[in-house]
Amino acid sequence: MKDDFEKVYHEVEKTHFWFKSRRRYIINFLANFPKETSILDIGCSSGILLSELAESGFDIKNLYGVDISENAIHNCKRNGIPNSFVMNAQSIKLEKKFDVIVASDCLEHLENDSKALENWYEQLDKNGILIVFVPALMILWSEHDIVNMHFRRYTRKNLKKNLLAKNFIIEKSSYWNFLLFFPILIYRLISRIKVFKKQSPKGNLEKQRFFNPLLFSLINFENKLLSIINFPIGVSVFCVARKHQ
Repeated sequence: MKDDFEKVYHEVEKTHFWFKSRRRYIINFLANFPKETSILDIGCSSGILLSELAESGFDIKNLYGVDISENAIHNCKRNGIPNSFVMNAQSIKLEKKFDVIVASDCLEHLENDSKALENWYEQLDKNGILIVFVPALMILWSEHDIVNMHFRRYTRKNLKKNLLAKNFIIEKSSYWNFLLFFPILIYRLISRIKVFKKQSPKGNLEKQRFFNPLLFSLINFENKLLSIINFPIGVSVFCVARKHQ
């Protein structure tokens, strides 16, 4: 991502409803895993997810993060994550294998996503779990994707296909952020009209003050529904996939 956007990202990632509700889903998913579970966060940014996992009881010695940004890893270490490293997510090289790998909004930044998935598969221990979130649907492509330096957005079908091609077993797949899909779609379609178009280093990461708690509650409600249903459309798409024995 561009430097000016990264600065904004680090300012808002702890409290912004989008990131906070996604972390909540991941932490709730992992709630019943043994506390000695080894976890790698790919594209860990400032290490907020890893910090919250440690706060929920996971052993900090088994929590690892990698990010291509030196600033992100500096923040990560400052936030108490010693096992954090500057590394390209397409070619992670760690001696340790992991029970769980989390990759939130990372795969779309990588030119060769096939190579990345192959690498991540190798970083997993036997029966290891990959939790991967990516932006959904090219119809939502916008200035936000350009500022973020994305190569693509995904459908649920092609994300699953890519994972299956690397020998993963799909355990859960769904679109995410369903209720905000149509408002965001309308906003992004309108923003393509020249008269409304404007450049912004923040992309869509404005600091939400008044609406942030409401939007967090909304997406957190969706998170709870995901235990029983899969959404047919959304702003993001995710898969939980297991390494084949």
